[in-house]
Amino acid sequence: MHGWIVYNGHLKSPKFLDYAELIQEAAQQKGISMTIYPNHELLSTMSGEGMSITGADTAEHPDFVIFGDKDILLARQLESMGIPVYNSADAIEACDHKGVMYQRLAQKQLPIPETILGPKIFIKTDELHLTHLINEGVKLGFPLIIKEAYGSFGEQVYLVHTKEEMMNKLRSIHNRPFLLQQFISASYGRDVRLNVVGEEVVASMLRYSEHDFRANVTTGGKMEPYSPSDAEKELAIRASKAIGTTFCGVDLLYDEYGQPVICEVNGNAQIRNIYECTGINVAEKMMVHVMKQHSKKGGEGI
Repeated sequence: MHGWIVYNGHLKSPKFLDYAELIQEAAQQKGISMTIYPNHELLSTMSGEGMSITGADTAEHPDFVIFGDKDILLARQLESMGIPVYNSADAIEACDHKGVMYQRLAQKQLPIPETILGPKIFIKTDELHLTHLINEGVKLGFPLIIKEAYGSFGEQVYLVHTKEEMMNKLRSIHNRPFLLQQFISASYGRDVRLNVVGEEVVASMLRYSEHDFRANVTTGGKMEPYSPSDAEKELAIRASKAIGTTFCGVDLLYDEYGQPVICEVNGNAQIRNIYECTGINVAEKMMVHVMKQHSKKGGEGI
């Protein structure tokens, strides 16, 4: 077996290459060779004769691809060539746009904060027609959350406390996809991350912040190992299935009754922090899953 690992080569943080290297090392320990590619070295080309990938040393197709990026068209191109991609392009797209993600979770009637999608506006304008949206936002109550549809690591997420704050934030972001969301105040600065591989929760940690409503480690949060209940595991797996992910991180908040509420499903969940927190190497679990999938197909691809 030989696979590729794709990451975004233009993102400056070393965590993206680190993710790829963790997977490569875990694969090698299982006897699987993996080549790491930044996405800009894999160019999708099309003609009347079909589709292909152009890049250094890409003449031989891999048995599978671990896709640690959000370059959806590249993932779709690989799939169109018959190469299994984890996660699928469809799942990457659903996780990448938070509006799509919440639609899919709501479609399966899974517990999420009450959410209102902002209208698509396209352009930056002073002539905003958001009276109805603002009225609905007020009904959610303050403080409330405003999220840009595209964002990671707790960024592009805003907590607003008044109608004036809400209007000011909408004036600044309205030309980008966004949504309004109920704030789960009982979970202020606290959430649980559950890493799902296939249909199993393989690692979990509690994240908390003493200074921020977001618990993300990237924004200064702390972490400790967490033992989820069977109900929490089941909810995380159902969330993963609703989105269509093979590998993901499911973040849970907790309401005033202590009941879990799905905050987000992250299709490109980083695995270094949870490794350091729990000692569990999620990359190894991912490779075991890939090998099982390969075995089911009789070794002829995955």
